[in-house]
Amino acid sequence: MSVNTRNANLSNTSSSNAYEVLQSRGLVEWCSAPERLREVLNEGMTTIYIGFDPTADSLHVGHLIPIMALAWVQRCGHRPVALAGGGTGLIGDPSGKSRERNLITIEEVRKNVEGVRPQLAHFLDFDCGENSALLVNNYDWLSTFSFLDVLRDVGKHFSVNGLIAREYVKSRLTDPDKSISYTEFSYVLLQSMDFKYLYETYGCRLQMGGNDQQGNLVAGVDYVRRTAEGEVFGLTQPLLLTASGTKFGKTEDGAVWLDPKRTSPYRFYQFWINSDDRDVERLLKLFTFMPLEEIASAMAEHARDPGARAAQRRLAFEATKLVHGEATAKSVVAASEVLFGTGLSGMELGMEEETFALLKEEMPFVELSQPLPVAVVDLLVGCGACESRGEAKRAVKQGGVSVNETRVEDEGALVSRDALLGGRYVFVRLGKKRFHLVAFR
Repeated sequence: MSVNTRNANLSNTSSSNAYEVLQSRGLVEWCSAPERLREVLNEGMTTIYIGFDPTADSLHVGHLIPIMALAWVQRCGHRPVALAGGGTGLIGDPSGKSRERNLITIEEVRKNVEGVRPQLAHFLDFDCGENSALLVNNYDWLSTFSFLDVLRDVGKHFSVNGLIAREYVKSRLTDPDKSISYTEFSYVLLQSMDFKYLYETYGCRLQMGGNDQQGNLVAGVDYVRRTAEGEVFGLTQPLLLTASGTKFGKTEDGAVWLDPKRTSPYRFYQFWINSDDRDVERLLKLFTFMPLEEIASAMAEHARDPGARAAQRRLAFEATKLVHGEATAKSVVAASEVLFGTGLSGMELGMEEETFALLKEEMPFVELSQPLPVAVVDLLVGCGACESRGEAKRAVKQGGVSVNETRVEDEGALVSRDALLGGRYVFVRLGKKRFHLVAFR
């Protein structure tokens, strides 16, 4: 799906300097030669790449910063290259790691690459002319080198002294329980070979990555200069921590995935809703395409009533829309309104089935075949909200039962077919936190 088609309301950034755009969004932590890179980016279309090691068949929220960086440079008229590390993924990057990764098979790598492909298409336009995005797999060229080729033609350009001086290597050399293998130690050679291949094949001038990649980027820049006499650059994005000091993108349940089968759209939305007030402005700049002026306006609204969490709601909607599409994002908002007791208005916007599908994943759900109308007390027993009619009657008398967000005050009340949402659903609430969704066949 084309990024340009789905984001037609975005302001045109093609005349903006990509470095300055990245910097304004908080997407620059370090650059090998910032002033010279600005000049190169002003001279015309530049090819820019970021690598992703396919260690899973889905990307997660932690990948969104480099993905957004690629998306912004494309909006500035440059050509983004997403490199799937089919070859390097067989080794595993040791940067920032205290222990060696478990090696995965070629079959697993191929499966993971195919899983990542459609997720990137939500952010990058692969069919927009000269600066169409590319997805390449470094297994295609790394697998053509023999071990002797790498030792003779590549290894001689890398100083062991320099590699040992790296902090993550030093820390593992001094701890016998965290030793580093020759396999991992050689990873930087492969990443540098990638940069040279992309420079010679596609004219790639810039490699970007997380800040833990700075050493690898420096090595790649130097390797291309030495072996191809190319002027290339490295640029890193920040490794994001929340205001509370935790690694961004992690929850008690683990990573927040882009794949809806791993992390439901509703839970994805709630992840962003729960952002700290101290983080939300930065997150709006990093993870949305909202113009900076619009972000400033959203933050001003937020400051007037922080309790309403308007900035978090906007962030959650925009991030969910990017990853799962606008229709799903609207349905998630509707589902969230239901679950948090702010109304059923979202269910009346023509997206009932998707909203109900989301709700089925987040609360007890049952299908009933009994005829309508049905007594509310029988509905409560039928859906499992109450164990008996007597318990159901007491719950009604105590004022704790709502059907479709309307409080039930009469224990003899009936639910008719006219009351069904989407023609077949009933939403039942007991108290504030007990929810049940019922469908009638």
